[in-house]
Order: sequence, then structure tokens, then C-alpha cells
Amino acid sequence: MDQTDPAGPPPDRDDAAFPAHRAPRCRGLAELDAEVSGCRACPRLVAWREEVAAHPRAAYRGEEYWGRPVPGFGPSDAALAVVGLAPAAHGGNRTGRMFTGDASGDVLFAALHAVGLASRPTATHRGDGLELYGVRITAPVHCAPPQNRPTPAERRTCSPWLASELALLGPGLRAVVALGGFGWQALLPVLAEAGRPLPRPRPAFGHGVHLTLPATDRLPPLHVLGCYHPSQRNTFTGVLTFDMLVELLARAAGLAGLGDGGAGRPGGPDREGPEGDQGAP
Repeated sequence: MDQTDPAGPPPDRDDAAFPAHRAPRCRGLAELDAEVSGCRACPRLVAWREEVAAHPRAAYRGEEYWGRPVPGFGPSDAALAVVGLAPAAHGGNRTGRMFTGDASGDVLFAALHAVGLASRPTATHRGDGLELYGVRITAPVHCAPPQNRPTPAERRTCSPWLASELALLGPGLRAVVALGGFGWQALLPVLAEAGRPLPRPRPAFGHGVHLTLPATDRLPPLHVLGCYHPSQRNTFTGVLTFDMLVELLARAAGLAGLGDGGAGRPGGPDREGPEGDQGAP
């Protein structure tokens, strides 16, 4: 994935090659999150996120917007990952945390709490005390895009961050939920490039679609599930109901070995497998 010349200087943060160069070199999620937050590789997205931050909505006037790429959120030993479309202009781009401060996040975090994967049903800002148990939320594009539509080129530029994030979760990662068709289309190539054998032809996105990717020499089987995005358009029209989302997340948690609650939750189930693995298959 790193296509830079090893003998030449490393690319700057505003170079399109920066994510491919830097992401594989991160040794942990804290380092990755810091590098993501400083990325300026996509000029259109940089200009938009900073324009939005400079002109907040009336409801948020006086708040200091994050105005940068939004890193993933959740524990470094998560057995379940949720991958959904980029941060909202006045949501994650404002609060600096995935799905925090927008209507989609209101639905998602309430559902995670109902399943036992979040400490509270609401997410308002960084530092609000919210904790996730056994699940990490991230995005295939880390900047808020105009009209919520990243370009294919922007998705490709950002994909090394997602690849490294999933790789750093390691063999303890047992399931991934892709929110929406964009998340599905972004996730599958990343998994294929990581050496995960995918069925041919690649399955189309749909709510409840479930792939079980076989184990590799280094990694256990991985469950991949499709889920309608909890956007206002989907929830207002009933395409995705709260019960549908809770049912799918509960199913994903079970496949990840999290049972009825998250690993690390006080009183939650133990993820220790029979061989000392993090999470039973």
C-alpha cells in the first residue's frame, strides 16, 4: 500500500501519498489516531471542513469546532468494528468524535447502549463520559465531505487509515458491521488487500447480509455484516427502524463473542476463549 520511494523524503501531510506512507508505520491506535487527525491529503475535504468550522450553525455559535479529520472511537482491543460514512459537517466535524453530535449518532449510540456496548445512550461531545465496550467505531473517510459525498479518489486516499486501524485491532477483531452501501463498498477492498479471501463475485450490499471470511495463517475467521445507515432519511422513512438496528448489532456482538454486553463492561461477559484468544469465534 505504501507507494512512496523509500530513498526519497516522506510525503507531507498535504500530499495524497501521506496516508499510504504513514498509516502502515503506526505502531498502535493512539499513534494512528494522532496521525489521522493531522492529515491534509484531500484538498477539497480540507477546504470544506475548515469552511464549515469557520461558519458554525446558529445553534452551535460560540462552540469551537474540531475542523479536522475525526479519528476512530473505542477500545484498542475491540472485537467488533462499525464502519460508517464520513463525519457530519456539524456532527463529528464539530465535536471531534465519530457519530457524536448528529442525528445518526443519536440513533446509533442509543442502539449500542440497548445492546450493552455503550455506557450511555447519548453522545454529545468529547469528554461527555461515554465509553464503548468491545466495539470501535470508525469511517472509510475521516473528513466531513460536501453533501456527505466523498469522491472515489478521496475514499481511496483515506483507505490506508482504515486498513491500518483494522490491522491494529489484530486477531481479537471477530466481526465488522458496514453501515450503508458506501461503508460496504469501502470495507471489502480493504479486507481483500489485507489478504482476506472474498467470495466472487463480491456480494451486493443489503441490510442483514452476512459474510464469513475464512481464517488466514495469521487471523481467525471474520464476520462481515451489512446494515442500513442510521441516517435521518432511513430512520424517518422507516427503511431502518430502531429495533432493526438493535437486532443487527446484537447479532454482530454475539458473532464477535461479546454476548449480551461488551468486553470491559463492569459485570460484562469475559471474552477469553478456550485457547486464551480474545473472543470466541
